Amino acid sequence: MATDTKKVAFLVAAEGIEEVELTSPWKAVEDAGFTPTLVSPASGEVQAFNHLDRSNTYPVDVEVSATSVDDYDALVLPGGVANPDLLRTDADAVQFVKDFVLSGKPVAAICHGPWVLAEADVISGRRVTSYPSIRTDLRNAGADVVDERVVTDGNLITSRNPDDLDAFNGAVIEALNHGPKSAGA
Repeated sequence: MATDTKKVAFLVAAEGIEEVELTSPWKAVEDAGFTPTLVSPASGEVQAFNHLDRSNTYPVDVEVSATSVDDYDALVLPGGVANPDLLRTDADAVQFVKDFVLSGKPVAAICHGPWVLAEADVISGRRVTSYPSIRTDLRNAGADVVDERVVTDGNLITSRNPDDLDAFNGAVIEALNHGPKSAGA
């Protein structure tokens, strides 16, 4: 268990979140003794999906425009196709992600989540992985894209899909407990 109460921001759009990519890391963060916070461009609830089927809704804790990187120790970007695509169009969300990466604090993105990293222009020269359909976009943003379960490059943690959640969650908790690995580690 963690000896301090670190806070982890989970940034999502109003809909299109792949539910397991939100709930599995959320539970891992809670189980490790940390505090997850649901951050979104708008207040209210967000709609999660199980692939293309609507699933549960979740209450937003804070709007991204009303919070700061200084309020958190790490950031998680769940996937789903629509979720990161919608986040990429929100200037406050993109700036929050950019500021987080530049802060050196851990930033973890799974599946389609790295799309937001590309939009924030923070992956050039970084080693990442993702869902296969966005790899060209990540390469075009200057990333070194590989096909591995989990990739940690400095403060960036990326994974391919829900099958990789155990490795992804483990890397997130490791970064919270011990800080990010050095680039290329």
